[in-house]
Amino acid sequence: MPLTPLQIPSGVFRNGTDMQSAGRWRDASLVRWSNNVMQPVGGWTLRSTITSDPIRGTHAWRDLSGDRFIAAGTANGLFIAPASGTPVAITPTGYTAGNVDATSNRGYSGGTYGTAYYGVQRPEGGTLEDCTSWSVDNWGEYLVACANTDGYIYEWTLNTSNPAVIVSNAPTDNLGILVTEERFIFALGAGGNPRKVQWCDREDNTTWTAAATNEAGDLELQTSGRIMQGIRVRSQALILTDIDAHTASYQGPPFVYGFERVGSSCGAISRHAAAAADIGAFWMGRESFFMYRGNTVEALPCDVADYVFNDINSDQKSKVHAVTNGRHSEIWWFYPSSSSTECDKYVSYNYREGHWMIGDLDRTSGVDNGVFENPIWFSPAGKAYNQEVAQNHDGASIFAESGPISIGAGDQVMSVTQMIPDEKTQGQVTTSFKTRFYPNDTERTYGPFTMSNPTSMRFVGRQVRMRVIGSDLNDWRFGIPRLETKARGGR
Repeated sequence: MPLTPLQIPSGVFRNGTDMQSAGRWRDASLVRWSNNVMQPVGGWTLRSTITSDPIRGTHAWRDLSGDRFIAAGTANGLFIAPASGTPVAITPTGYTAGNVDATSNRGYSGGTYGTAYYGVQRPEGGTLEDCTSWSVDNWGEYLVACANTDGYIYEWTLNTSNPAVIVSNAPTDNLGILVTEERFIFALGAGGNPRKVQWCDREDNTTWTAAATNEAGDLELQTSGRIMQGIRVRSQALILTDIDAHTASYQGPPFVYGFERVGSSCGAISRHAAAAADIGAFWMGRESFFMYRGNTVEALPCDVADYVFNDINSDQKSKVHAVTNGRHSEIWWFYPSSSSTECDKYVSYNYREGHWMIGDLDRTSGVDNGVFENPIWFSPAGKAYNQEVAQNHDGASIFAESGPISIGAGDQVMSVTQMIPDEKTQGQVTTSFKTRFYPNDTERTYGPFTMSNPTSMRFVGRQVRMRVIGSDLNDWRFGIPRLETKARGGR
């Protein structure tokens, strides 16, 4: 009998109908592809418990002595975890606690003017107030941070016995901060103006008023949106609003920075929707993904957009958080699914090979490797995990499932009698098969089958779907298996 190779391209395709994903992987979790070979993502180990609240905003850096730190912000405070030592709270005195979840503003200013009686709380609806997120960075060896719901810019000077303090003379009611390559601090949404960018003098974060003797300044972006996030890209600062994108380029006195709009209808879905890699910045919008490579914004073709944007909990979209996994050329976005109020799923993009992945993982924030040997990601319970470490996935399901596979145009029934597996180490993967005679017909499941050479199996169907299940604790590889098939006619 002829052998049919199941040569399925890398990545997941989950747009449109079931048949549109024919010959592709349609569902997966905790797997990735490299050079068209499937393998598990790295496991994780518990590093420390920072706090009990979800962490939304992190940063890792070294001081001038080479000591390493991680900063983490929650709705209720700001924390520091030294590389060796116990995490400590450095929450500023007078800090105003924020929102663990996005909440509906049913009171004053929470909706369209004239839609309810004055003084009466709206029965439902209103404007969603974002959850609290922190923008955190190092300015030299010191930490600077700002929470969108608190608005002050804080600085911490490395003494774990002292809390962070308000930066003198800095604007208040800010939405976030960004430290530029030229070592200016940008206050985003400065002074309560959601379109204003204000910056301090170079190397002096206490001088914010422009004068002929300094390089402080400000500019109001020409946009109808509100600033969401600032991120460093090569030789520029990229500033994303909820509707468009702008760049800031250093020009020197007298204007200091020049601003240019580089994209329209490409707003960020949240205040941590963007992450940067060597080739540019990537972010999630409200219904699409986008990329900036140094010229203009491009829409990023996405093979799983239908699935992600139909699955996301839109009320909690402000929790979407992007992280870079540079070791594997990936950008990961964690998001709350429609059945959850907290981040419990991810979508990731391999920008080197150009394919997408999806899966289940409850993380709310993270930093890439560099300062620390491995990426460090944070769970909703405030726990820090070393990621991409060995293969312990805490018993999570590790799998990939294909779309329908058929003989020719699908006009004949496929009879399968055995499979010749393609594994790096045989026996670390099991497979099962699901068959149908028509799209949306009742599926029949066969297996799971433990791999042997060859693996005996027996089933028939016009459409066959393969599910690959990887064993935990093993760094397995799965390539191109071959099925022994025979056409049996139309039914």
